[in-house]
Amino acid sequence: MFIPKIGIDLGTTTVLVYAPKRGIIINEPSVVAVSAIDKKILAVGTEARDMLGRTPDTIVAYRPLKDGVIANYRMTEAMLRYFINKALGGARLFRPEVMVAVPGGITSTERRAVVDATIRAGARAAYVIKEPIVAAIGADIPIGSPSGHMIIDLGGGTMEAAVISLGGIVSSASVRIGGNKLDAAIQEFIRRKYGLAIGERTAEDVKINIGSAMYVDDKLTMEVKGRDMVTGLPRLITVTSDDVTEAIQHELTGMIAALKEVLNNTPPELSADVMEKGMILSGGTAQLRNLAGLFSQATGVPAYVADEPWTCVVRGTGIALENLASYKRSILATK
Repeated sequence: MFIPKIGIDLGTTTVLVYAPKRGIIINEPSVVAVSAIDKKILAVGTEARDMLGRTPDTIVAYRPLKDGVIANYRMTEAMLRYFINKALGGARLFRPEVMVAVPGGITSTERRAVVDATIRAGARAAYVIKEPIVAAIGADIPIGSPSGHMIIDLGGGTMEAAVISLGGIVSSASVRIGGNKLDAAIQEFIRRKYGLAIGERTAEDVKINIGSAMYVDDKLTMEVKGRDMVTGLPRLITVTSDDVTEAIQHELTGMIAALKEVLNNTPPELSADVMEKGMILSGGTAQLRNLAGLFSQATGVPAYVADEPWTCVVRGTGIALENLASYKRSILATK
């Protein structure tokens, strides 16, 4: 009997869906557009994201996940149903087995909500696995070996840092600082320094195009459009990479504190392994310029960015699904 399997990286900002032998088949924003009048769901994913900040009063665009966990159960269920149906196509004989990656710091109640929402969205069986474990699997780290490996998964809502040995997490920290917090910090900084109000998407574009975790000699610049806070009229300014670095200092300090906590709680033998192999960065936020250099400078441990860091978690879920017996110790909850 052929039972379809799919792995889902249910991110705060993006949902990635992986199907064995087909690879990543869906990469869409985790946004749901709802009618304010009758609460009907109008759009999900890319179509809904295009409505963010541009909708009339009768349509509200929501992000149903906050800091990596479910903030709105009904909308998360609708979003999962949409992505599961899209992944499997219209007609299907069997309900799929679904593996969902969740933050390492998730509570048992939050975990149960993910499993229940996945089953109600149409899954035959739901497996939940911690993001640091699947990020490590997706980054080709041999997590089953009796040696310490450090993974840092930087997503839109959370940063997860963990030292893994023998398929389990030895020491970890999860802080609710991610790409979204960096975007908000950039928005606030531009509002304070330039008196210009910009939207979420503009702040994200600034971060991607000119953002850097450390000050650089060759400054990058970008023209930014927004609304003048005094006159209320549209205005154009030029923002530099130094502005972005200054704007996100507080968030970067929080990330470094979490890394130091993990390293501090790691047994000496595994610390030696981590020092030798270095830290691996995964997740979309890992692409921020000079972030690996900043982490290395702050901790004294070499840091490297994984290949295609934004896909590590979802690739890991796919590999774990195909090898359930090998990874059963790492799986948290099933139904």
